[in-house]
Amino acid sequence: MAYRWVYAQPEREKSIRNLQQELNVPEEIAHLLAIRGIESFDKAKSFFRPENQKLYDPFLMKDMEAGASRLAEAICNHQKVLIYGDYDVDGTTAVSILYTFLKSFGIDVSYYIPHRFKEGYGINPDGIKHAIEIKADLIVSVDCGITAFEEAKVATEHGIDLIICDHHTVGDGIPDAVAVLDPKRPDCDYPFDGLSGAGVGFKLVQGTVAKLGLPKELPDQYLDLVAISIASDIVPIVDENRYLMRRGLKLINTEPRLGIKALLSRINITPGTVSTSTIVFSVGPRINAAGRMGDATAAVELMISDDETRAAKYAKELESINIKRRSTDSETMEQAVDMVENNFNIENLSTMVLHHPEWHLGVIGIVASRLVDAYYRPTIMLSTVEGKIKGSARSIKGFNIYNALKKCEDLLEQFGGHEFAAGLTMDADNLVEFRQRMNDIGFQKLSDNDFLPELQIDSELNLERVNPKFWKLLSQFEPFGPGNMRPVFVSKDVCIEGVPSIVGNGHLKFKVRQNGSVVIDAIGFNMHEYLPMLRKCDAGRMDVAYVLEENFWNGKRTIQMRLKDIKVVN
Repeated sequence: MAYRWVYAQPEREKSIRNLQQELNVPEEIAHLLAIRGIESFDKAKSFFRPENQKLYDPFLMKDMEAGASRLAEAICNHQKVLIYGDYDVDGTTAVSILYTFLKSFGIDVSYYIPHRFKEGYGINPDGIKHAIEIKADLIVSVDCGITAFEEAKVATEHGIDLIICDHHTVGDGIPDAVAVLDPKRPDCDYPFDGLSGAGVGFKLVQGTVAKLGLPKELPDQYLDLVAISIASDIVPIVDENRYLMRRGLKLINTEPRLGIKALLSRINITPGTVSTSTIVFSVGPRINAAGRMGDATAAVELMISDDETRAAKYAKELESINIKRRSTDSETMEQAVDMVENNFNIENLSTMVLHHPEWHLGVIGIVASRLVDAYYRPTIMLSTVEGKIKGSARSIKGFNIYNALKKCEDLLEQFGGHEFAAGLTMDADNLVEFRQRMNDIGFQKLSDNDFLPELQIDSELNLERVNPKFWKLLSQFEPFGPGNMRPVFVSKDVCIEGVPSIVGNGHLKFKVRQNGSVVIDAIGFNMHEYLPMLRKCDAGRMDVAYVLEENFWNGKRTIQMRLKDIKVVN
């Protein structure tokens, strides 16, 4: 796919020179800091050494006093507690944190995660019924609950207290509960509203530890699970999340809990090499796979395992589920691409609305995202469940998919989401009209230029500058993620060394050199279509957009380019 290269510029060019002098770093490093809004020595110090900053006081969060006091009471009085969570990575890590924390006090604690397809997201009547049946004294919800008005009422009527830990946007009002912990509450003065669901649960643990008079360092043992939630839930890795992510990664790499250690072993990843990317592309998808295929229990059981045999069992089970999930992904993707290529003219589509009655609800969101990457059109993938059409939508920059669905509200039974992702349900009779209306809305909102994706470029880089010192400085920008993405560089007029080839499943691989630089390995995942162009380009000269990363192979670490785009020099 061709991209429009858009170069980032700092608001104040002068700050680059100041940072260069104050920090004694290369201009390229100062530029990267400046475009991230880091324009002073103190901000740079905080950015590079987040572990030296203190975590925010949990009691700055609205209702923390009541929530922590109630959970401390449950511990002291050995009451029965039910942890209620979501089925994704954020939800299952949050459940594991609270469950393990409470279990350490020997109290009667259990957990409940709704079945993705039978019950759906959030606190539901079946979950409350379960709490009543087991005679729970307290429910603690994590990564859900902010819209559970009726469920909170029913729990109260049955004498069950409820603490809600959520991080999603608050609607009109909040449920009636002992405590509603959500940094996005309009009346909450907590300094940072970007916490993950597990992050909010972690703050509750911090508050409870304080109420019990225990060492304040006790909750740090759960930072590995918090880090996995942050990376997987795509929350901004800035401010407090940067501290939590950095500390959590260190814990995973030095003292991984039994479940995570077993999972890393199962997928041949060595502790000490785990990064944010490792979590996003390897660890997170396997934890997520259980919930995507229906039942997230195996994910929680992995993370709360207290012996190696049990941990190995659930790591194996998750890998098996993930293999099945990937197979379903691939099959669905092939069917969707075939549908687009044979049934539609892409030039006449502003949005792609695809339906197959047997597509698996657990994977259509992933496939929709891949289709957006492939065709750069807002994409809605739909399946049929019990006579109703249900699906997931993914969008592109400049097209608010939630607002578009709002304009189709009369055709939908249910919908929800945000600018780039949404879910929906409709009657089968409305599909044809829905597809046409979405296409019309797309052409009204999007121009031809909008269908050519942007590639945000941080900086141009001469490959002569890539040396161990530069890499050491660049690596200190980690952990990467929203708000601090891995820098994208452009190097111009580089030459191919040797013959480009295809490795693995369609991955482009070759070596490059620029002027007097060292030779650097380059790999472009799923970029096999560039091979004919490279073999024809004049003297192997081209401009490349890429990120720099370390490659671990046979115990050896090397710096390589991971390609984002290529433009042949004429």
